[in-house]
Amino acid sequence: MKQINPNDVVNFVEKNIGDFHARRADSLRNLKLSQVLKRKNPYLFKAKNVNDAHDLVKLILDAHLSSQEEAIFGEFLEALAIFVCGIVFEGRKSSAEGIDLEFSRDNVLYIVSVKSGPNWGNSSQIKRMVENFKQAKRILRTGKNKANIQAVNGCCYGKENQPDKGDYLKLCGQEFWEFISGDNHLFVEIIEPLGYRAKERNEQFLVEYSRILNLFTQEFMNDFCVDGKIDWDKLVHFNSGKK
Repeated sequence: MKQINPNDVVNFVEKNIGDFHARRADSLRNLKLSQVLKRKNPYLFKAKNVNDAHDLVKLILDAHLSSQEEAIFGEFLEALAIFVCGIVFEGRKSSAEGIDLEFSRDNVLYIVSVKSGPNWGNSSQIKRMVENFKQAKRILRTGKNKANIQAVNGCCYGKENQPDKGDYLKLCGQEFWEFISGDNHLFVEIIEPLGYRAKERNEQFLVEYSRILNLFTQEFMNDFCVDGKIDWDKLVHFNSGKK
């Protein structure tokens, strides 16, 4: 086991956080209004009495961006976790399906599925993860390999009061970062470098966001408004009607 140098974490974050911002902006520029309108529930917005076209488009756009950002940033945190574990425990990206990280610690081989937060999936997705764990264990135990193998669902933030799930351990937040690094303060230490040039990059993003929001609002009013009012029948037909 090696000690993690905080400067190594800072350098990794500053080198790679730009990719998160770039992908975030690309997801906005490549978006089409028709895509998000088809994915969101028009009945919900009607029930909430959203009658302003600009407000409706903003709600839809923000909901889409929030889910996109969560996925993109989750991939960044996964890469950071693998980087940290690689230094401390010689962890590596796993080749097994659905497994993100493999490493040995205290005579145990750990196979880890890294998720952004604790509430990441429904029952079928969790079942799929468990099947991936079982398949990976079968493969790793072939031949003469009799290693003690432990499956772990690692979550980069949050808490879990009952980590033992039977087929796997669920470690969240501080417990997860300490598990892969041996450092019980790392979960706090990584927060500061994440803000590297964040203000500048976010200001650039907001300029593009305002442009897209204005274009989408104009497009929505042209296609789904009559005399300045939202044509809910037309919107519902577009979203849910037969082709």
